[in-house]
Amino acid sequence: MRAKALTAALLVSAACSSVAWAEDASVTLQDRKALSLTVYNGGTGLVRDTRTVAVLAGRSVLSFVDVAAQIQAETALLKGAPFDVREQNFDFDLLSPEKLLEKSVGRTVRLVRTNPGTGEETTETATVLGATGGVVLRIGDRIETMSGATSPNARLLFDSLPANLRSRPTLSMSIDAASPVTRDLMLTYMTGGLDWKADYVANLAPDEKSLSLQGWITITNTSGTPYDNARVQVVAGQVNRVSQNYSRDMVAMAAPAPMRAGKQEATEESFFEYHLYTLPGLVSLAENQTKQVAMLEAPRIAATRVLESRGGGYWYQSRVGQMQPQPASISLKFDNKEAAGLGKPLPGGVVRVYKDDSSGQAQFVGEDNIRHTPRNEEVELNLGQAFDVTVRRKQTDYRQVNTPEGQLSEATSSWEVTVKNGKKEPVDVRVVETMQGDWTVTAESLPHSKESANEAVWTVRAPAEGQTTFTYTVLTRNTP
Repeated sequence: MRAKALTAALLVSAACSSVAWAEDASVTLQDRKALSLTVYNGGTGLVRDTRTVAVLAGRSVLSFVDVAAQIQAETALLKGAPFDVREQNFDFDLLSPEKLLEKSVGRTVRLVRTNPGTGEETTETATVLGATGGVVLRIGDRIETMSGATSPNARLLFDSLPANLRSRPTLSMSIDAASPVTRDLMLTYMTGGLDWKADYVANLAPDEKSLSLQGWITITNTSGTPYDNARVQVVAGQVNRVSQNYSRDMVAMAAPAPMRAGKQEATEESFFEYHLYTLPGLVSLAENQTKQVAMLEAPRIAATRVLESRGGGYWYQSRVGQMQPQPASISLKFDNKEAAGLGKPLPGGVVRVYKDDSSGQAQFVGEDNIRHTPRNEEVELNLGQAFDVTVRRKQTDYRQVNTPEGQLSEATSSWEVTVKNGKKEPVDVRVVETMQGDWTVTAESLPHSKESANEAVWTVRAPAEGQTTFTYTVLTRNTP
């Protein structure tokens, strides 16, 4: 480890030496005139980077420095170029002490030693023979290695950088220009490492009959380059991409805590079969940064809290006896309609729900993912399980009829269901039973509703600190 650390330290001074690429017309971030991004769900972004380009007549290399490190180079397009592009290369082998050594195998370097006692320096010419786990040099007629033990006071000097070793990700193009030209050109390309999602914060009213909702667009940049003063848009919807394997050893660092932008909301419009959101003003995204921008705000949306217990299925055709009590699940439902206080397309994301306690402090009560939800559809959030409300099922009778071959033909199953409420106010609980095959409820103490082909639902009112019990019998038949 000491040898590796020393080798890196020895090379830093040489690697940081500035070496000009005479054949390049380099276009840097200082040449940028305009920038816009479109970010898609799933980690893909479209970059439109306009820079001032100046080239000489004849054949040369035009280099766009500081493109995204995860650029998909085959998607790159230079718009408005008054010259011919003959070849295009993405140089992602980035400059580092280790890479400089690796690319210098077989090349001549200068080895400088410092006398620790006198400070006097001596210089020798050497050839790099190897750079794996250390440095192997040929100096005259001898072979020498550099490590922390043998060369604590030595450094290497390099006269130039190896070809295609860049300090920043660079897209280079071999071009033919008929005459010198200076012009603003737009480089368009797709890149990985740009992603966005929707995040929502809901605050439930004290009577639990309405909620306020804030929506945020959360953008993360791990593409390997910053985007300063960019016009940013995001697309909600699943855009199909052909699967590719871009393995360029890009390390996506963990994003820091979200940075919230101003209160001005993004604007939304329909686009193709998707929804397009344009962020207000110009946005700057640093490398490895997450930023949030307001998307929507709805101060009052009519909502309904639902307690529910789901069961059924296989147990209608077998003996199961009494079951353990199960806590009722808690969900929150609201209509995405203008009449209900919303009526806006909701991109998929996480909705986090809060409610104020008796002292007025907001407390977290649950969260759930929602899918992309258009206007006029219902939103249902599954928040957790009730502490004070339980449902116990008990099979009280079971009979079955078999076919001559011994297979189950039909079964009659009788049930007793008890809804127990430990709260100081009455509650309504939806008891949803899933049926298999052809089924008929032949007897019941409380009427049910048939909400789908395989669901029978009983809505049960349980009194405060009390319980309600109902019974039913169901006949199920196996279809051939």
